[in-house]
Amino acid sequence: MARTCEVCSKGTVAGNNRSHSMRATKRKFKANLFTKNIDLGDGFKVRVKICSSCYKKLSKLGQI
Repeated sequence: MARTCEVCSKGTVAGNNRSHSMRATKRKFKANLFTKNIDLGDGFKVRVKICSSCYKKLSKLGQI
């Protein structure tokens, strides 16, 4: 699945651009994704796409 966090399933969301006259045009809000290796223990690592908020949580736990 492209552009989706594999930990929390955060993905692309649709919204609107708003001009000064409040005219609405469609836009996309994309997730801030990183490709990182996560240590699962016993020397086994997995490469995953994770968002920045999940990356901060896992780095505090010491898994990245």
